Amino acid sequence: MNEVQAWLASLLVLSGALISLLGAIGVLRLPDSYSRMHAASKAGVLGAVLLLGAVALASSGELALEAFVGLLILLASAPLAAHAIARAAHRAGIRPVLGRLGDELEQRNKGGE
Repeated sequence: MNEVQAWLASLLVLSGALISLLGAIGVLRLPDSYSRMHAASKAGVLGAVLLLGAVALASSGELALEAFVGLLILLASAPLAAHAIARAAHRAGIRPVLGRLGDELEQRNKGGE
């Protein structure tokens, strides 16, 4: 690994750690479960992707391939899992803190009945 790759991998590790920290702070500070889940899924996944990218960049061969496959699986599964959990929470009766836009899913469910 040359010096440029080492610096880039270090930058990716620091960026991933910072974004993960911001996601953790969001989980602590946001008002309802939906906002917290959004912070955990989006910032957590981006931080993990940056960290896995750093591992793939810093290593070679089979480990880099494994990190890249893990990165792809994480990008494919995290948004789907967050959506499924949010949908299940809404169906279980956990209501979001409503802003000026309201609850579109509730309106759609009332209109279809």
